[in-house]
Amino acid sequence: MTQGSAETQGEALTARQQAVLDAVLSLMVEKGSGLTMTAVARRASCSKETLYKWFGDRDGLLTATVQWQASKVRAGNYDRQNLDAGTLRESLKGFAANWLEVITSPTSIALNRIGISQAASRDGNLGSIVLANGRFAIGERLKPVLDAGREAGLLAFADTETAFRTFFGLAGRDVQIRLLLGDTLTLSRAEIAADSERATEQFLTLYGTGLIASGRDKTNA
Repeated sequence: MTQGSAETQGEALTARQQAVLDAVLSLMVEKGSGLTMTAVARRASCSKETLYKWFGDRDGLLTATVQWQASKVRAGNYDRQNLDAGTLRESLKGFAANWLEVITSPTSIALNRIGISQAASRDGNLGSIVLANGRFAIGERLKPVLDAGREAGLLAFADTETAFRTFFGLAGRDVQIRLLLGDTLTLSRAEIAADSERATEQFLTLYGTGLIASGRDKTNA
């Protein structure tokens, strides 16, 4: 899935469809993996026929739900042709903050736990759906920012995927695995903002060029 298709998927949904997907997420938090189209229709106050019309089968509904949750993680707006050090910093910090807010939410924790369980037991497709439309799709959303930073002379790295994985690790640390294993860790908005800034500065220390270090951008160099 590409950046554009992932974000467009979320934006193209009507308010009613978004409410249905939110109902799916709430059912996952409450009931775990025992999700049926009947339960979703009942919770969302709509017919099963409407669900099948909008999303196809159960896997289609789950895919749309994961895409809806993942669409909340964005890299922000930037001008690729005129990217400067300040905008790059803000894009990275914003992405990290969005991602931390999403993965620490009860809905994402439930979604990922069910996906892991199904992947381990090979009972259902949610694991592969989460992987394709979550982690991989989110990666494709940030990689253009990293590539733009390299083109602007602000970043220096050989492989975009490796650079992304480094940033992903710096931003997430052990937060997600602790939550998935039942830790009651909670992060306030202030803590998320501080963690996002720390991850960004650590990443720029590793991959930033002299333009970043001096606080200048390509237009002022």
